[in-house]
Amino acid sequence: MSGTWEVLREDVLLETPHLRVTRENVRTPSCPAGREWTKVTRKVGVTVAPRLADGSFILIREERVPARRDFWQFPAGQVEGGSDDRAIEQAARRELSEEAGCTVTGTLEYLGKFFTSPGFTDEHTHQFFATEVRWDREAVNHDGEEQILEIRPFQPEELRELIARGVIEDANTLGLYARLAAGEWL
Repeated sequence: MSGTWEVLREDVLLETPHLRVTRENVRTPSCPAGREWTKVTRKVGVTVAPRLADGSFILIREERVPARRDFWQFPAGQVEGGSDDRAIEQAARRELSEEAGCTVTGTLEYLGKFFTSPGFTDEHTHQFFATEVRWDREAVNHDGEEQILEIRPFQPEELRELIARGVIEDANTLGLYARLAAGEWL
């Protein structure tokens, strides 16, 4: 479909260090007169699937206040100070180290990005696959907002079973697992 996207009007409803909520009138390819929409903007994110030499993947179990529960998930976080390729890769390495005590000794392969919930937010997460990761349980350095309860390795079969049983429900982890499975890295 041809046409352009253009913000005709934007009103800021809420702005915090973590998110911005706006009411916009946006010209779209199918609606040149514009349409009203409320949008949530968050910083660009990263999610990393760290694989140890034995083939297992490191996951963290973290408390998530909005959902009022904890989740098993791949290490993830937000990109600080820009969204160029270098900043995105640095964020992936930082999150691996801070959240899981992991250092990449093999490759950190960029797999692409996905939009977490494009019906209301432009939030997107860049996905990485880290191979030959060195894991040091003592090297974690959580930031003040994280409540990580447990870190442990899961064999690919265990990971698949946790997803099939609905134990893993985190969108970043499910999205990255789907990409790994589609790319035959599992």
